[in-house]
This record gives sequence, structure tokens and C-alpha cells, in this order.
Amino acid sequence: MRVSATVLPEVKILEPRVFKDNRGSFVETWNARSFAAEGIDAQFVQDNQSRSAAGVLRGLHYQVVQPQGKLVRVVTGRAYDVAVDIRRSSPRFGQWAGIELSAENMRMLWIPPGFAHGFVALEDGTDFVYKCTDFYAPEHERTLLWCDPALAIAWPLDGIGQPIVAPKDQAGLPLGEAETYP
Repeated sequence: MRVSATVLPEVKILEPRVFKDNRGSFVETWNARSFAAEGIDAQFVQDNQSRSAAGVLRGLHYQVVQPQGKLVRVVTGRAYDVAVDIRRSSPRFGQWAGIELSAENMRMLWIPPGFAHGFVALEDGTDFVYKCTDFYAPEHERTLLWCDPALAIAWPLDGIGQPIVAPKDQAGLPLGEAETYP
């Protein structure tokens, strides 16, 4: 597995080895020993999967109690995935990293606790899978406004136009008003 840092060093791009032959392919998407060797010592308690049409934007989500680390990947289609550092003590507070994840490139992204997370589907039928280090707790979920000018996230919306956003995501708070981590 090849691991590289993003502009947020704690958020890591993971490119697993893909074994291909005339039958198809095989990839190991989680191995506690090899991930721990790369500094990702996570214990996952929940797996989630969503399917989205092109232009659906989900996020930017986080939990103020029971913060979740997430290992994310796309198994069908393409998505642009974003993590935002919302730790006030971090020198990178308010900065974001984005990467395209696809079934073709088989990249994964590790987003540790302390970051808001969201993505936009770039193709119809995009299946997004994520492993979480803590359980979903709706009473502790918060949403950072995906289009906050202070964040200036460069969502790749060319050809998509206005994204399809759930009411709770449209009502997200700008970073300056949001509950964040110390």
C-alpha cells in the first residue's frame, strides 16, 4: 500500500495494491497491522454505504461527541471527497483537503476524528463506502456549511451546476458559527 499525505498531514491518501489477472482483480481494503504501520491505528465499529446521483453533495458532517474517524472509498462511480480541519488548536484550522475517489483508481482516504467530512458524487450511481471508528450519534451530529465562503472549497461542480443538497446540509453553519473541537 502506498500512503501519501494531503495538505492536511493527518488526512491520508491510501492506494492499496491491486492484483489483476484474467479473472478480474483483488484488493485488500483493511488490514489492522499494515494500517497501524502507517500510523492509522483505528478500530472500526460501523460500516456505511450510500448511493448518490451525479451532483448529490453530502456533508460537511462531524460529531462533537463520539467523534468519528472514517476510512472512505468509492466502489462504483466517482466522487470528490473533502475533509476540513475543525480543531481550533490546529495550525491548519479551517483548511481543507480534497481528492477524487473512484472505483477505477481504488484510492481510499483516512479522515481522523477532528475533521468535518463531505463529498459530491461526480457520476450517477456512485456508491460511497465508509468505515467509522465510533457509532453514529444523531444528537451529536453537526453540519458545517458546504459552501461557506470562509472555507472556499473548490467543489468540482462544472457540468453539474447547482448541487443537490439535503435540507440539513443546506442549513449547515459557517465555520465562524459552528461548534468545533478544542
